[in-house]
Amino acid sequence: MAASVWSGYLTFGLISMPVRLFSGARSSGISFNQLHRTDHQRVKQQLICPLDNQVLERSDIVKGYEYRKGEYVIIDPEEIKKIEPKTAKTMEILEFVKSSEVDPVYFESSYYMVPEEAGRRPYALLTKALEESEYVAIAKLTMHTREYTVFLRPHKGGMMLHTMYYAEEVREVESFGAPDVEIKDAEIKVAHQLIEALADEWDPEKYHDTFQDNLKKLIETKLEGGEVQAVEQPKKVAPMVDLMAALKESLAQTKKPAASEKVAQMPSRNQAKAKRGRG
Repeated sequence: MAASVWSGYLTFGLISMPVRLFSGARSSGISFNQLHRTDHQRVKQQLICPLDNQVLERSDIVKGYEYRKGEYVIIDPEEIKKIEPKTAKTMEILEFVKSSEVDPVYFESSYYMVPEEAGRRPYALLTKALEESEYVAIAKLTMHTREYTVFLRPHKGGMMLHTMYYAEEVREVESFGAPDVEIKDAEIKVAHQLIEALADEWDPEKYHDTFQDNLKKLIETKLEGGEVQAVEQPKKVAPMVDLMAALKESLAQTKKPAASEKVAQMPSRNQAKAKRGRG
């Protein structure tokens, strides 16, 4: 099992349970190294003091906060530990809210929350109670020198934790919102039909990073001494003139055969027998 990123206690009223957090997701992809163009040697990044042009070791580095242009107050890691809030080791549930009330725009990172042996029973109790209600838990947690508001929800018999952005961190875009245009009822009706035609069950396994797949093929081609071929480019999208016509054409391209059409295409039992007799 991967190393946990946080360990401590989750408290629920007078109930406490020791838990650990494990990263729930991470970005993956092909990474490239920086090389010198002429000899293809990997370049090194160095920490250099611009005052005396001296190359520094990691041990020579301290943290400082710039309170005025060019002036810093030095902060020692031990001093940071002294001011850690209690949420650094104890995650207290503050309230329960309806899951539908929390906008996903606030979600930042996802973690699996796993109980220690001593916390299995209260963990199972809280998970079951959340599963049977429409509520999720909101708590506070300090991790990586930051205190987060977190969202706890049941998932596959366990609990997931999502760190959340604060309200002041969620950006507003002035031009965002419903455009001031008129939508006809007929257009809405066809749009609903198009949605139904494309509706399916969510399956994350269906989706892949095409760009990463193409990068892997490019690397293999280069290693084999082949010539890199350009992939098919999308057709130029023309401005839409007639919304209803575009909706109907989209629906025609995605529409699945109706059940009556499928039945009509199937041979009858007598036709099937006659066919086998001729064979």
